[in-house]
Amino acid sequence: MRKLNDIKIITSSRIKERVAFFLLWIFSIFTAIILVLIVSDIIIKGAPHISLDFLLEEPRKMGKEGGVFSVIVSTIYIVVLSIIFAAPIGVAASVYLAEYAKESTMLNIIRFGTEALAGIPSIIYGLFGYSFFVFFLDLKYSILSGALTLTLMILPTIIKTSEEAIKAVPKSYREGSLALGATKLQTIRKIIIPDAIPGILTGLILGIGRVVGESAAVLYTAGSSLGIPDSIFRPGRTLSVHLYTLASEGISIENTYATAVILIALVFIINFSANTLINRIFIARRR
Repeated sequence: MRKLNDIKIITSSRIKERVAFFLLWIFSIFTAIILVLIVSDIIIKGAPHISLDFLLEEPRKMGKEGGVFSVIVSTIYIVVLSIIFAAPIGVAASVYLAEYAKESTMLNIIRFGTEALAGIPSIIYGLFGYSFFVFFLDLKYSILSGALTLTLMILPTIIKTSEEAIKAVPKSYREGSLALGATKLQTIRKIIIPDAIPGILTGLILGIGRVVGESAAVLYTAGSSLGIPDSIFRPGRTLSVHLYTLASEGISIENTYATAVILIALVFIINFSANTLINRIFIARRR
């Protein structure tokens, strides 16, 4: 009788597992189909309007005519600056939290605060950047103000993912390095960080994706000025802000979809390049 009950329990568990797997498969396929439909619709409507002139010309008449060259340049400026600011700060903070900080109430508060900051709407960051960087620090509407605001916005994501990647490094690596006479700092620099690089890069990819697609925070800090910024202290318009402006004001539907295609392509290129780099690092470490 007991064996029969055990068999029934095992059978019931397997049925539940198969049902759960089937539902996950269905939801995944449904999500993928929706994504393909949205992207396909944008590409079909926007791709015919993309040309070499569109990529290399300056926007004219608020974007109704011309191209998006200066918009692409401003986007690259903000992305590069944001990562330059956020990467070292985020990785250093994650190293401290994972390797140096002792478990305490204060540490739990810091981690809770980091997770809470990751969920704050971007408009709040935009308002903070507008009041602090633009006015209080007198940086005015500029690429620098936008990059600093976006740095604050992506730091929680980078810190969290990097901390988890560092914690995932086997404890035996640390013990072996210390046993051979290396200091803790040397162990972190030459053992832990290199092994955690794929996870750290994942956090940076997520941060870059959020920077590229952000509009509210950038609009309040970097402005919406057309033209190539001659320095980081000048305002500029990113692809996401340009897309928002074209769509909300109905300036040009054709250029709106074309800009959306370029934005999607830029995100795809960034993710593809980063994933390729991560795979190569994995292969190199296995060898």
